[in-house]
Amino acid sequence: MAKTELVRIKVNGRDREAPAEPRLLLVHFIRDLLQLTGTHIGCDTSNCGACTVILDGKTVKSCTMFAVQADGAEILTIEGVASKEGKFHPLQEGFKEEHGLQCGFCTPGMILSSYALLKENPRPSEDEIRWGISGNLCRCTGYKNIVKAVQYAANKMAQGA
Repeated sequence: MAKTELVRIKVNGRDREAPAEPRLLLVHFIRDLLQLTGTHIGCDTSNCGACTVILDGKTVKSCTMFAVQADGAEILTIEGVASKEGKFHPLQEGFKEEHGLQCGFCTPGMILSSYALLKENPRPSEDEIRWGISGNLCRCTGYKNIVKAVQYAANKMAQGA
């Protein structure tokens, strides 16, 4: 039997723990052990951004780090973006209203990258949005509506919604 270490992480505001082999990637810890399957596995090379989560306030591609490296950290996954009452975050609303998704595979990573961008810069320009999501690949939309979705969210958040 392989050696395991107990990994303790606060995920979406909830303390979670599970034993993990030191070589287990964070993306597999999140999906397989915590059963939070909104974080997608796309390329396993950190190119696509489908596995993006927010770790201690910064976006990370969870396929590039081991779960044991996140021990003691706080993580936000796509499952934690909506309110506790289940109300969509303005970004989720924006992706729906502005048709920012097609197949939806990249959407969790896009939303989390955009979430981090809006935390840092609540009124980004189009170029800043494009730079903010540049670590995420979408094979369907051409990005135009993704940018519009982030602008929608920024405007809604500026209005206090």
